[in-house]
Amino acid sequence: MALVGKKFPNITVDAISEMGDNLRINVLEEAVNNKKKVLLFWYPKDFTFVCPTELHAFQAALGDFEKRNTMVIGASCDTNEVHFAWLNTAKDNGGIEGITYPLLADTTRNLSASLDILDAEWVYDDNMEEEILEGSNVTFRATYLIDEEGKIFHESVNDMPLGRNVNEYLRLIDAYTHVQTKGEVCPANWEEGKDAMNADRNSTAAYLSSH
Repeated sequence: MALVGKKFPNITVDAISEMGDNLRINVLEEAVNNKKKVLLFWYPKDFTFVCPTELHAFQAALGDFEKRNTMVIGASCDTNEVHFAWLNTAKDNGGIEGITYPLLADTTRNLSASLDILDAEWVYDDNMEEEILEGSNVTFRATYLIDEEGKIFHESVNDMPLGRNVNEYLRLIDAYTHVQTKGEVCPANWEEGKDAMNADRNSTAAYLSSH
């Protein structure tokens, strides 16, 4: 079920800071109370292969997100203790040492289930005469962009092997901010500094004829 245009779920989740402090984070409240946009990205598991490349890529771009008044939050279904161990593992050993944004520890899977991003399905087992869970019950690579009012303005879900392009989220934040501030809409491949359009046919025709 698409969540774009809706409020982010009002669910509080365990989390950990870079220093190993145990936190409780409600993403909706983080956006609204701090009047910031939030980028929340989910990854399947700590201590895996594609995942650390993504966490370090978001860390490398953290200053660019902060310039755009955007908080970055990572998330998986691992525990705070596993997160802490990974945070204390060197980058050249597959770890995420140096990551400074918080990581959600959705061990209850309350939030990820609400977002419907878990690789899991309940099926009926005739032999056991009961429903059993199939799948890894960890999250796909889901990404949410949330505005200052707590509304989701972008969501995407990648399969496990497919890493994300961090620059695309910066572009989407720029585009949404342009809509917020200028009231114009952003055409295909729009980037900051390029022409946008008014939401009418004449503007579309003029844009297409000039590009």
